Amino acid sequence: MTATPPEHTSPVPNSESSALPEPPTPPRPNIHITALIVWLTIFPLVAIVSVVLGPLIVEWHPVLRAFVLTLIVVPIAAYWLMPLMFRWYAAIERRRVARQGRHKS
Repeated sequence: MTATPPEHTSPVPNSESSALPEPPTPPRPNIHITALIVWLTIFPLVAIVSVVLGPLIVEWHPVLRAFVLTLIVVPIAAYWLMPLMFRWYAAIERRRVARQGRHKS
């Protein structure tokens, strides 16, 4: 015989607790801001990796050079730099929205 465990319900938050107000959520960046952030991330990274690897891969076929370059640049940009850039953008926008909210009242 197996016992059926009692049903678990989520605890009801205490309405008397003083929770801090949520910071204003900035809107998602439009396509133009997104493109600018992507470019600001990719261009310097491609330039730096090209200069560093240039002497090593100068005689390689151009397609192989592009393959190696993107094999290095894309993961760094996608997993590290792009999330960082978008967090910075969100922080700037939150400050801007909060500042606008203070000026309206």
